[in-house]
Amino acid sequence: MKGSVHPIALCHNRDMSRQKKKRSTKDTQRAKRTTKMRSRDRNRAGSQKRAGNATRSGGHNQASNRNRASAQIQTDDQIKTRNRKQSSGHVRADEQNRADNYVSHPRVCPLSAECGGCSHIEEPYAHQLKRKQYFIAELFADEIKAGCTLEPIIGMEDPFGFRNKIASPFAPVRSSRTGKRVRHTKSGDATLQQDTAARQRKTSVNSLSRSRSTSSAVSSMRYGLYAAGTHRLIRADKCPVEHPIGRRVVAATAQLMRKWDIAPYDEDAGTGFMRHVIVRVGHESDEVLVTLVTNGKVFPSGKNFARHLKKHCPEITTVVQNVNMRSTNAIFGGEEQVLYGPGFILDTLCGLSFRISSHSFYQVNAVQTEVLYRTALEMAACTSSHQALTILDAYCGTGTIGLVAASQVPNSQVIGIDNASSSIRDARQNAVHNGIANATFLCEDATDFLLHRAAASDSIDVLMMDPPRAGSTSEFIEAACALAPERVVYISCNPATQKRDVRLFARGGYHLVRLRAVDMFPHTDHIETVALLMRNAEFFAQS
Repeated sequence: MKGSVHPIALCHNRDMSRQKKKRSTKDTQRAKRTTKMRSRDRNRAGSQKRAGNATRSGGHNQASNRNRASAQIQTDDQIKTRNRKQSSGHVRADEQNRADNYVSHPRVCPLSAECGGCSHIEEPYAHQLKRKQYFIAELFADEIKAGCTLEPIIGMEDPFGFRNKIASPFAPVRSSRTGKRVRHTKSGDATLQQDTAARQRKTSVNSLSRSRSTSSAVSSMRYGLYAAGTHRLIRADKCPVEHPIGRRVVAATAQLMRKWDIAPYDEDAGTGFMRHVIVRVGHESDEVLVTLVTNGKVFPSGKNFARHLKKHCPEITTVVQNVNMRSTNAIFGGEEQVLYGPGFILDTLCGLSFRISSHSFYQVNAVQTEVLYRTALEMAACTSSHQALTILDAYCGTGTIGLVAASQVPNSQVIGIDNASSSIRDARQNAVHNGIANATFLCEDATDFLLHRAAASDSIDVLMMDPPRAGSTSEFIEAACALAPERVVYISCNPATQKRDVRLFARGGYHLVRLRAVDMFPHTDHIETVALLMRNAEFFAQS
């Protein structure tokens, strides 16, 4: 053929090309060997010349060289020793606080760059703690100079598998050609569940064990974790910081959705049925609560779905359906129904049993929560069962720390204040559940409550406060100073706003006495801090 190359000629050309490449490689290697030999000869000649000079000078240069060599060996040994200490993952600790007595696990998350949830998971844990301690020291440098004691940060002995709350959204896959989401059939639409219900009523209960044809949206759906700063889902079958049951429940839910032809929620179109699955695990009890968030009230054979989910994951204690039909980024809606079990789980924290429902606020790291509460109660001087204190727990949430204080100091009176009615309801139930009678929980604005107590010339001994990330308000702090508690224990998940509020307390006559960080969220930049403030008179009397 005109313009074509004969196969034999083509093979010959290839062979010639290979031979040229081999000869080129050999020439390069021969040149490298020659250069190396010449360099070695020059070094040998220089050494002989230096040795002759050293002999003529009475050996002074030899002694100098030996000293330099000895110093270099010592330096190398020191570097090697330092590197061994760093690479071992162990840092010696003060026995009092275990601040650096942690192991850096050689586990690496392949999704850390995409997910962004644990931005420092590649960094040895001891280094993370040192960095966080340094940050707090820099942030509160003025207060430390004024007499505040910064205590060592308290980290985790095993900073993996601690998260007791696991969540995963569901979404259809975007088409690789158009960039649009794959459309699904009406079988998954929340507004057209009648067809699905009719079909499933005709289908036997055992139909889940047989494969069924599914719509394109169901078969190609995505679930897992949102990539950092986006709504793009990345598949996450395992997460090193989560309880291992969590991702197994997520995968089992997705598997059942495919078998049952339940379409994932499309946030762009507002269609589809299954929005999220949220798993909560009791740290001590190992009970498991699964919440299925749906884009519709009608869940045909929902209880049967829950029973099959239980078969896939026998650890499950209860399954709840939460209905959220709003076009919002909020996960939960206001309506729920129990599909399996009691609808809540129980967990033990600081010796007390707490009821956890889908809406309940409960710290995601129960191990460090106990450490945090013990630190706060020690600062509040709630350590003797014979004390008779009046303790105000502001921003009390579900009453966890207030109830722990009430149980440890039974002769005291604990008052919990929060403006969220659901939290107060849970707090009261937890008090009854644990048989605690010396704790009262009120659904009120904390600032107004403090002002009324101050106007009535009432007094409290300890104010405990755990505000949201935005911190407290100047009105609340002014009211607290007017009430004049002897001690203020301030728990914060945002040290920057805590520092701002500490300065507001200083204007009201309070001094920051102690400060300590607790690492609630390893591998991230987040830090939880506990601060003790005392009135200036008490502080200077003790110092």
